[in-house]
Amino acid sequence: MLNWPQRIDPAVNAAVMAAFRRLQQLSPRWVRDLIPAYASLTIVYDALYIYAELDKDVAGWVSLQVPALLSGTENITATPARQIDIPVCYDPAYGLDITALAGQKEMSVEELIALHTGRSYTVYMLGFLPGFPYMGTVAEQLVAPRLSKPRPLVPAGSVGIAGAQTGIYPLASPGGWNIIGQTPLRMFDAAREPASFCQPGDEVTFVPISAREFDQLKKQS
Repeated sequence: MLNWPQRIDPAVNAAVMAAFRRLQQLSPRWVRDLIPAYASLTIVYDALYIYAELDKDVAGWVSLQVPALLSGTENITATPARQIDIPVCYDPAYGLDITALAGQKEMSVEELIALHTGRSYTVYMLGFLPGFPYMGTVAEQLVAPRLSKPRPLVPAGSVGIAGAQTGIYPLASPGGWNIIGQTPLRMFDAAREPASFCQPGDEVTFVPISAREFDQLKKQS
């Protein structure tokens, strides 16, 4: 695991993504998976391949190879982020906590929606559930702690806020984020390539839709 300063920071994450893209591009045969996060990059390697093919001390060899492969990464021009629009229905029938959260923030539901849809969000990492995008950061007025009591079941597609992050539940599961809406898009599909709708490094903008539009798009997805 490669670590950078442990904070939510676009500059730190840009360095993570530069290393991620570099190793993706080089695609060493001994690398099996790359997992970027806010401020770290996990490199999953094939120890048996390294030992059998190269007859090397695995850990020592990898610790020398990775810095060499990433030499000069800081000078690599960042790959343009993929821009994604995600439709969200903020109707209280789908935004289970939107009315309560707006009340806590002493604003109208419309103001809350305007703040949430008024900026783009970087997908920093996928985790918790397959395809769950951790995105940030929300407007300061929307920063909110997780629910004191998690729900036993949050519907798939639910869009939530926890702390300064926003995210989307790709599958129905227990969860404690403040649910403010729901997208009709299928965020994770094991039969699709890639399976996750969002990928690390994407820039996401939420687009408000009506309940009727939600139903129409849900049928299409």
